[in-house]
This record gives sequence, structure tokens and C-alpha cells, in this order.
Amino acid sequence: MRSDVDTFICRLAQELRPRVGESVDVLLQVMRSEFPALSEHEDMAALALEEIAAHVSTFLDVLEQRLDIAEVEAPEAALQLARQLAQHGVPISDVLRSYRLSHLGFLQLLQEEAVRITGDWQLISTATIKLVATAFEYVDQTSEQVVAVYQEEHDRLLQRRLFVANKASTQIGTTLDIVQTAQELAEVGTDGFADLVTVDLLWSVLHEEARQPSDGAPTLVRIAQRSVLDDCPLPVADADRTLTYPVDSEAARVLVSGHAQLHRMTAFGVSVWGDLPRPAPAPDFSSVMLLPLQARGNTLGLAQFFRHQSAATFDDEDLLLAREIAGRAAVYIDNALRYTHERDTALALQRSLLPQGVVEQSAVEVASRYLPSGGRAGVGGDWYDVIPLSGARVALVVGDVVGHGLQAAATMGRLRTAVRAFADIDLAPDELLTHLDDVVIRLAREEARNEGETSATCLYAIYDPVSRVCSVASAGHLLPAVAKPPVAGGDGPPHRAVEVLELPVGPPLGLGGFPFETAQFELAEASMLALYTDGLVGDSTGDVDASLAVLCDVLSQASESPDEVCDQLLATLLPSRRGDDVALLLARTRALDPDHVASLDLPSDPAAVSGARRYVSEKLTAWGLEDLSFATELLVSELVTNAIRYGKSPIQLRLILQDTLTCEVSDASSTAPHLRRARTFDEGGRGLLLVAQFAERWGTRHHREGKVIWAEQSLPASAGPLHA
Repeated sequence: MRSDVDTFICRLAQELRPRVGESVDVLLQVMRSEFPALSEHEDMAALALEEIAAHVSTFLDVLEQRLDIAEVEAPEAALQLARQLAQHGVPISDVLRSYRLSHLGFLQLLQEEAVRITGDWQLISTATIKLVATAFEYVDQTSEQVVAVYQEEHDRLLQRRLFVANKASTQIGTTLDIVQTAQELAEVGTDGFADLVTVDLLWSVLHEEARQPSDGAPTLVRIAQRSVLDDCPLPVADADRTLTYPVDSEAARVLVSGHAQLHRMTAFGVSVWGDLPRPAPAPDFSSVMLLPLQARGNTLGLAQFFRHQSAATFDDEDLLLAREIAGRAAVYIDNALRYTHERDTALALQRSLLPQGVVEQSAVEVASRYLPSGGRAGVGGDWYDVIPLSGARVALVVGDVVGHGLQAAATMGRLRTAVRAFADIDLAPDELLTHLDDVVIRLAREEARNEGETSATCLYAIYDPVSRVCSVASAGHLLPAVAKPPVAGGDGPPHRAVEVLELPVGPPLGLGGFPFETAQFELAEASMLALYTDGLVGDSTGDVDASLAVLCDVLSQASESPDEVCDQLLATLLPSRRGDDVALLLARTRALDPDHVASLDLPSDPAAVSGARRYVSEKLTAWGLEDLSFATELLVSELVTNAIRYGKSPIQLRLILQDTLTCEVSDASSTAPHLRRARTFDEGGRGLLLVAQFAERWGTRHHREGKVIWAEQSLPASAGPLHA
């Protein structure tokens, strides 16, 4: 009987072999009805047809040739289909179910063929039992191999996803640059995961003042994109060009709802291009994922991941991975946005607190630069200032507040205002730093309540073009460099002798209780004085002496233009990425023509007032300023009278002709006059009121030998420009 059953089964196989094609079509219809995923992917449908044909042929070989099933190998087409199913994210349970259904369908075809061949039901029954047993053995043998291949491919994909996730954690957010962070997202997304990635940010996120269009269409800016497709030329990402997505588009819905979407389609281009011109022909994509970039409860923009028709479509696990990558990138982009906003705000504040334009004065020719940090530290508290003083003098200031950001910039502004206020009352450099030290101590006490810390350094210098004497005091700040006037050196270009001054340096501001010392030295006309902060000479190696040597070398070969010297110093000393902000102030000294200065010693006698008026009249006539004679004689008369009546000898009158006409009366008394309102029948009290009315500016400055009362008048237009 067994021999008859085997012979019958062999005959069944032989009868069915010529009709393998028909059997395959029937089985493919069964699989399509039970396994809809085949209809969504034409490449898998073609491979499934090949796989079924291979299984039918192999199983017929087993029946016809009585092969040992333990030695049967699953067809290569079946293994390839398993890999594709794993790539498309089809669950293994669905794979095994389709596998069993296809073999069950083939058994039904064998049973129908057996009924057609014979009417012996006992033989049919016995043969069917053996066919079922053989089929189950075959299914077990081949499905084990198919599952192994499926699991291997699935594990490979998981490893790839883990690799992408790990890469995202290390390669996204390496800087606080918005565009760079978005580009890192695009590069990670196209590294074996997607074929095209675009990153768009809302215009209102990049520009807080922007308003959403009334029609509700989201306006975005394409800031990053990357494609690995040769036939997908992308429009150039331009931060100044906007993208507008239709209100009813999927992209707009994702932005409004905040929910990611996965789409499978044959052609999808609206989200890629927005209203930008599209290439012709546009590439076809098999699937796309649209993910909102959300951080801290705010939607920042949209990231889109595309796969071409030639690649496996995205599945739900891909969507989870893309969400993780996009979520991580969104946080980094938000960090970059916050940093950029704070840095721009601090920089705007910093620049608004620094001198705006060139300060009008003729004692020195100045040039200045301020550069914020190139790193994450951002804007710091470095500052400089040029302050015109009485007597044709000028104050040069440079300082550095410890720290970075808005707090440092705000503190810098407060200190600069304090320095200007103290300079306005003509304090000596050491006295000014002492008062500024008290200001910093008060600020530090205020900041202590906010768990902050305030400290600063400052260098304050006063240059007098009449005597060519420079007075300097330093509160923990780097000392200035002085380049003497250029000297011709044979056939070579003119050369300057340069030195970094060796002067007393006091403690940084904010310590309190320590004195500051003023040092004086004479500067030749056309000398170059360089004041700077540690950001200019504190390079990455920390070798300040080497940087100072380079600074001196540049100054020794520098031109006469301070502006050109500034550019040369910055280009030579600063790296491409600065670790600290930089303030640089260069001053080329001028000397006042001795013919523009006139002085007269006066006795402490009221009769000397008339002689002072005559002297002033003669000098103004010699200078061609007769139009100022009346007002100037009145000013001198009042100032000299005050000095004789209330001051002490020696008394001196000095006239300085520069951009303005300055009248100075000095005496040995430290008592300063003050402006007051005279009553109707008072005989005195109106002198300083007259001085204030006729002078453009007036004031008092004290020195160790007494005081100076000064008054300035503007020159008439007919006088023309005067040069030192």
C-alpha cells in the first residue's frame, strides 16, 4: 500500500508540473487577498510571484524525487522576499501566516488533482495524509530558514536605527549656530536613513516682529536640506527667501496640529518645494514623514524625510526614530535660537553703550574697534571711551568687566557712565579710579543678592596737548604700549621704537581699601598710544608676553593712520575664532602750537583785572578773533576778580586757542565757586551767572597745587578751522 501511495503522489507531481504557472497565479491571488501589503509595493509583488513559483517547483521536486526534506534549502526568492518584508516593517506573524496560507492553498490544488486522477477514496485519503505531513515538514524546514533571514535583516535595521540615533546624539547640536544645527539634522537623516531631508523654520520664530499672514498659510524659511539622489536638484537654501505652504496642505496641518505624519505615495512634491520652483522632472518618492520641530511647548518649524521609489517605504518604527531625531534637533535649534537672541540683544546693548561715531576733539587722532567673542561666551564687558576734557585735554579709557552676556554688558554701561560723570568733574586718574572702585563695590553688593559677582579692570589716561604730558592710572588692567614717532631707517621704511610702559598697576576694581597711583610721562608729537583689553593679547596658549611682542612688532612698522593700524593688529593677533571679546583704542598724539597758548601771571590786586582785560584784547586781535573780545573780556574780568577776592596767590590767566577758545584762571586755593541765585538787593552773586550765560561750557578742576576755573567759547565761523 505504501508503495502505491508513493507512486500515486509521484504521479500527482508529474501531472501538476506542466500547470505550475496556473497554480502560481491561483496561489498569488490567495496571498494578495490575505496579504494587502503586496498590492502596495510592486517590487514585492513581483518577488512574491517568483517566490511562489520557486516553492511550488521545489515541493514538486520533493514529491516526485522523494527528497529528504531535512536537506532541502528554501528558495533564494523566498529569502529575498523575507528581507524585503523586514525592510518594509511587515510583522513576522504576518509573514508566517501568508507562508502557511500559500502552502495550504497548494495542498488544496493537489487534492483536487488527486480526485481528478482516481476515484479510489482510500488511496486519496492515505495520500492526502502523507501530503499534509510532508507539507508541514517542508513548511517547518523552509520557514525556519526564512525566519532566520527575516530576523537577521530586522536586527540589521535595528542596529542601523540605533546607529542613526547614536549619531544624532553626538553630531546634532555641536554648535549654537541655528543653520549649522539644522544642517546637522539633514546630514544625519540622509546617512542611510532617508534620501532627502529638508528643514524649514517658521519666519516668526526667526523674526519675532513678523506676523502670520491673514489667510493662515504658514510662512517658513528653508535653512537646511540634503539629498543623496542624483536626480533631485534642490533649490538653494536662502534665509531671506520664504516658503508658503497652502493652508490645506499636509505640511500646514502638521504645523497647526503638532502631530507627525507618515504618508506612502507614488509622487509627492508640495512639501519639498513649497512655492519654490521645482525641477523637471521632479523625483518620485515612495514615502514621506512630516515632523513638527517642537521644543519647550513651541512649534519651531517642519522637518521632512523622503524616500525614493527605489527604496523601502518608511514604517512606524522609522517614524518613531525620526521623531526622536527631530525632537532632539528641535531642542538644540531652540537652544541656538535662544542663544542667538540673547547674544544679539547683548551685542546691541553693548554697541549702544559704546561711543557712537568719532568724538570731536583735537588732542589726538583716534581709531577704535570692538569685537565680540567668536565662541559661546558671546558679548562681554569690554569697553573703551574718548572723553574731551577742559583745557584742550582728552581722556582715553579702556576697561573690562568680568563675565559675558547681558549682565556684563549692562554693568559695562553703568561703569562707562560713572567714568564719564567723574571725568566731567575733572578728577585725576587715581582719584577717578578710587571713586570707580566704590561704584563697583556697591554694584557687587547689589549683585550678591542675586547670586552674581561684579569685578572689573580699567585704565584711565589723560593727555594734554599743551604740555604733551600723559597721566595714567591702572586698576588691574594691562598697561598701554607706546610707539614713538617714526624715524627713517636708511633705505628701509620708517621705523618706530615701541615699548610697553612699566607703570604702577593697582588692584582690580571691586576689592576696596587699596590706593591707585598716577604716573606721568611725556609723549612726543605723532606718538602712537595703544590701549587694549586682554582679549587682544590673551591667545589660546596663554602666552601674553609673546602676543605683546607681536603687538609691538606691528606698531613698529605701522603707518601713520590709527585706523589702518587697528586693522593690522586685529588681523595679526586675533585667531579666526576668538575666545574673548576685544576692545582696542589707538591714539596718535598731537601737540598744540605754542602760538595758540598765552599765559599771564597776575598779582592778588583788584587793579590787575584791567590789565588782564587788555592782555586778552591784544591776544584776540592777534588771533583774528575780535568778535569774541567783548564776551571774553567779561568772562576774564569775572574769573580774575573771583580768584583775587576768594583765592590765593599765585594767580595765572591762560588762553588756549584750539577748536574752541578756553579761558583759564588758576590759583592756590582749593575752594571752588558755585552758581547761586542772587536776591534783588544783593551786591554780589551774579558773576558766575554771567559766566554761565556767555560761555558754552564752564567748570572747575582741582589739582594738588589748587584749582582752575575755566570757560569755553565756540569760535566764529569766520575764524576757519585751526589745526594743532
